[in-house]
Amino acid sequence: MNLGGIVPASQIATYLRTLPSIRERCGRVHQLAKEGKLDYFDYHPDKEIDVARFCIQLMRRDYGDDFTSIHPHGRWRHIDSGVERVSPLLAVWAAHPTNAPDEKEQARRTIDLFVVSVLLDAGAGNAWKYVEERSGLTFTRSEGLGVASVHMFESGLFSSDPEQPFRVDADGLAKVTVEKTAAAMQVSESNPMVGIEGRTSLLFNLSKALKGSPEFFGSDGRPGNVIDFLETQSKVEGATRVVPIAALWTALVDGLNPIWPSRLSLGGISLGDVWLCPSLKASIPNPQEGDDLVPFHKLTMWLTYSLVEVLEKNLKWRVDGVEDMTGLPEYRNGGLLVDFGVLTLKPNALPTDPKSGLPHAVPSHPAIVEWRAMTVIELDRIADLIRKELGLTTSQLTLAQVLEGATWKGGREIAKQKRPETGGPPIEIESDGTIF
Repeated sequence: MNLGGIVPASQIATYLRTLPSIRERCGRVHQLAKEGKLDYFDYHPDKEIDVARFCIQLMRRDYGDDFTSIHPHGRWRHIDSGVERVSPLLAVWAAHPTNAPDEKEQARRTIDLFVVSVLLDAGAGNAWKYVEERSGLTFTRSEGLGVASVHMFESGLFSSDPEQPFRVDADGLAKVTVEKTAAAMQVSESNPMVGIEGRTSLLFNLSKALKGSPEFFGSDGRPGNVIDFLETQSKVEGATRVVPIAALWTALVDGLNPIWPSRLSLGGISLGDVWLCPSLKASIPNPQEGDDLVPFHKLTMWLTYSLVEVLEKNLKWRVDGVEDMTGLPEYRNGGLLVDFGVLTLKPNALPTDPKSGLPHAVPSHPAIVEWRAMTVIELDRIADLIRKELGLTTSQLTLAQVLEGATWKGGREIAKQKRPETGGPPIEIESDGTIF
């Protein structure tokens, strides 16, 4: 997007919090890569086909030729790791003998669960695990966090109403402590988790955000009340309620903005998951304030994917404009590109961790910003290559399905092959529990 002329900083800040800004700014970084002008990475587009074919092998292994059966990428998958947990919950609610909730209330409860689960889904590190008493199964990473979160939800940890544990509200979240979170996630000296304080802080800040945006989350500050807001923004076509993706994105990016730690702001507006990219600034003849910023909004995007599935599956609503959503710029999708050589770090670009032997950096480091920006555009390109190889259209194989059945899974599997001792990414990111 070319805003043209001198634009007020607040207007640029507003733009950087929109969905289209993500692909547009990341596209600028990708153009620099094609010109060999990135500061930290070299780009090898000839390797993209190797990634696509590796992903297709995984898809055929797991789904045969029935690619339509691939679920969209969302938190539902992680919560259902090993055994189904969401559908049984819905069934229990629907079968309540005296107070069975209607479809909207069931969807509100599911959204309550998914919102806290996504916010707890920042990288847990290589050492942490969660043992589920009910199934006897052990989980790590995103699956472990997902399974832990559903048990936290069922216990009423996030609810202020002792008579109704199956809800999340501002008053309930305000009572969550680091100690309660650590206990519920089985954290100990022998089972350490990265970013437990940051994770708990997000939940406390979520309480304040929900209270501060009654237009989205109602007077009781409940995530699931976003359904009522979306209904006011929708229209009915035939028998189907149609909701614009922009309405859901606005509710999440504006309503939840206070939860993110204070990092960058522009024009008095806190930007969230938006970062400086020096290579971008160097490419602009007369840059103005904000021209060197790249938005990602990864957790908001992950949450949006997750809630779209609830709206479509539970309520049978249609969400329009999902093509504006991007792939997720995190270490699994990005690691896939590095492990296959689509992106290679320039010599001595980053310091090496003496223990792991891997390059490492904090999330704000310009190398990580370049890596994430490249990941957004490369996911589009890999998805197109996969569709071309399989002879499918975007409606037959959506980006959400590619993320679920191919790239995210592919990033994890190639990491296990190359680094079997940890299964971690090829570049280590020093997470504080609030980004990834």
